[in-house]
Amino acid sequence: MDVTSLLWLLFLMLLCCSTNQARLTVSPSRSQLFEEESVSLSCEEDDSSAGWTLRRNTTRGQMRRCGDGWGKPAGSSCSITYVITLDSGVYWCESREGSTSSIINITVSGGSVILQSPVLPVMEGHDVILHCQTKSPPSKLPADFYKDGSLIRTEPTGHMTIHHVTKSDEGLYKCNISSHGESPPSWISVTALVLPTSGAPTQTSPPSPLAFVPTECVFILVLHLVVFCVYFICLLLMVSSYRHRPTGTVFPTQPKPLNSDLINPVLTAFSSVYNI
Repeated sequence: MDVTSLLWLLFLMLLCCSTNQARLTVSPSRSQLFEEESVSLSCEEDDSSAGWTLRRNTTRGQMRRCGDGWGKPAGSSCSITYVITLDSGVYWCESREGSTSSIINITVSGGSVILQSPVLPVMEGHDVILHCQTKSPPSKLPADFYKDGSLIRTEPTGHMTIHHVTKSDEGLYKCNISSHGESPPSWISVTALVLPTSGAPTQTSPPSPLAFVPTECVFILVLHLVVFCVYFICLLLMVSSYRHRPTGTVFPTQPKPLNSDLINPVLTAFSSVYNI
């Protein structure tokens, strides 16, 4: 099989199966908001041609895009001027091809206390600062911090720092200020840090291009290559049979045709795969 044809086929398969990625960011960067606050969401994308848009699931509707009864779209961004409790839900970016970003959970509180916590997953080993905030000043009041319903500790300034977080720190957090009330709970996710098995640094070779191809694409590529190779072999046999046919004014007996029971299914499979 021609090497150039193989490379072109591989390129087309990678082009068809590749997906663009986007990361959803929120400003202000916290998972809880007070009613009547404003929020801006943006899809940070590698390729603007993918046409990323914001979607959400709330009690007001499922799979609704920005501008469809909520938010003001501006390219791959969306802003909400005054949030209400019904805006609580999950938000994500979605491309025209159906690719999606990771989701973000936003809670809008109608109370007077919220917990300022990271809206995105935290990398293992980093520090996390939690702030129990009141709607009206002063905000630096003693606060109780809870994880999964159990009291962690009381902080006199309303700030709590979790040093060098691990997967065990992942959970549902909330806070309480006795004179103002309790915040809604928020889930804090921790991304595990993958370390090499050996302590000594090792030189790694560049990853194979096929490592970035989804499993389904690899299967389709192998299927195309197998069908193409069988078709190519059959074509060579037919050309070889034609070239070795005797020539002259006297027509010889026709050469024995190739086994149609073998060729016809191959041609049919090739035609169905390549739509010819």
